[in-house]
Amino acid sequence: MDLSTIVGLVIGLIALGVGMVLKGVSLGALWNIPAILIIVFGTIASVTIAFPMNELKNVPKLFGVIFKERKLVSDTQIIRMFSEWADVARREGLLSLEAKTDEIEDPFLKNGLGLAIDGQNAEYIRDVLNEEVEALEKRHSTGALIFSQAGTYAPTLGVLGAVVGLIAALSNMNDVDALGAAISAAFIATLLGIFTGYVLWHPFSNKLKRKSNEEVRQKMMMIEGILSVLEGEAPRVIEQKLASYLSVGERRKLAEELDGKGAGQVGEEA
Repeated sequence: MDLSTIVGLVIGLIALGVGMVLKGVSLGALWNIPAILIIVFGTIASVTIAFPMNELKNVPKLFGVIFKERKLVSDTQIIRMFSEWADVARREGLLSLEAKTDEIEDPFLKNGLGLAIDGQNAEYIRDVLNEEVEALEKRHSTGALIFSQAGTYAPTLGVLGAVVGLIAALSNMNDVDALGAAISAAFIATLLGIFTGYVLWHPFSNKLKRKSNEEVRQKMMMIEGILSVLEGEAPRVIEQKLASYLSVGERRKLAEELDGKGAGQVGEEA
């Protein structure tokens, strides 16, 4: 499970609940069927209108991405892997890496290394892999946009729900007690709209964008690693080049690991 998503949701719910109690509002007030119908189903309807079904069918998978921790190979492991491959390729030739392809689980990396072994030139390999990354970014961007749009619609629908509630309340002004309760219930729709929009949908969209950026960054690192091995660069040069994708702390840690194995130091500049 993605711990930050779960913790954030729990904190958000606690903040809402405790805040309502401290303000003297009953938590039972949230159970307002008309408001829930307007906000939840209204948001679903708006998103369904805005996006084609072939994109909406991926929403369940997107929830899986949001709530599950994606297990990507560590950056330092990728750098050590390319450093080892470069050493083997320089000593035994590029074709000696063909046996390594069976050990690779990542389809992107496997395809890229396979193109290099097959004798394709660097420009062709870069173009093919960059197009694959662009397609990946487009798919991820569409998924994030669905939640971002839901976050835009929900607060506005909350206002719509409040207006509907006020119309119902003002239509019966003879009973002052009932009028107060009706007005209070009307604003529950606004509360739900704002809460779902800014505590659920927009943060979900940002989470998808962050995970997409991390995956894209790692794939760009793989492209540079593959092309560096193809061009016969020294392991130390590849380590320094790929270390530019790491934070300062990660570079320092990698440098210590490689130095302990007798490898070249990796630059630590920002």
